[in-house]
Amino acid sequence: MLAAPAQGATAAAPVPSVAVPNFWNPRSRGERVEAPQTGRAVRFLTDDEFPPLHFAGPDGTPTGFVVELARAVCEKLAITCTVQARRFDTLLDSLDSKQGDVVAAAIPLTAGLRQKFTATRPYFRWPARFAARADRGLPLPSAKTLAERSVGVIGGSAHAAYLGTFFPKAKAHEFADLAAAEGALKRGEIDYLFADGLNLALYVGGQEAENCCALVGGDYLENRYFGEGIGLITRQDDAALARALDDALQRVWDDGKYTELYLRFFPVSPF
Repeated sequence: MLAAPAQGATAAAPVPSVAVPNFWNPRSRGERVEAPQTGRAVRFLTDDEFPPLHFAGPDGTPTGFVVELARAVCEKLAITCTVQARRFDTLLDSLDSKQGDVVAAAIPLTAGLRQKFTATRPYFRWPARFAARADRGLPLPSAKTLAERSVGVIGGSAHAAYLGTFFPKAKAHEFADLAAAEGALKRGEIDYLFADGLNLALYVGGQEAENCCALVGGDYLENRYFGEGIGLITRQDDAALARALDDALQRVWDDGKYTELYLRFFPVSPF
């Protein structure tokens, strides 16, 4: 519960208990960019099987953080948009063949993707995080505190490589998949688990974990290991639309809508 401000003091706005990431540089703001007028709705393509980013709502309509962010961008640009769900592995081909205008889905931004498509700046990234048993009072992760501690990782993953490079004295325990590693953490067979922050946030906040565990320490966002994140993707011949989307994402952040949507879909923040 928030304490009441002292008499005569100005009450500060409540600070969200969930950490909301900020991917926008205020110095990069320019003049408002309008969306090109095509005389038809802008068609967004997404997938409906990757909650909380994009999934089918109770009535089958696509929703999720990415989808609702796309709708907020359309509102900011004062344009009509549609959202169509396609199989994830067909999204870029559908965009390329002009069956849609924008892909709004968790497709990683890479140099290879940019050779064929245009993308906005990232509006979401993939942080790596540590998780630990909530009842053990373990120290916050650092190269020193993890020395000789057991840390679960997925074998062959970027997280395993990062752990070996920056936490060389930790005792890495490799698992075939995240579910196996999460089970080992819950049973207390490892001290920490180092993995994708989004999946870990969903686990520690979900029923399966039974409140066993929590995210500890900060997020790790090194591009070389964990990628650039995700953005709205357009065809290269739609550069004007891409610029307008970029500007609208900035304005959606500025007016607080991004934070509103983030708090709706991420009760436990991966950041």
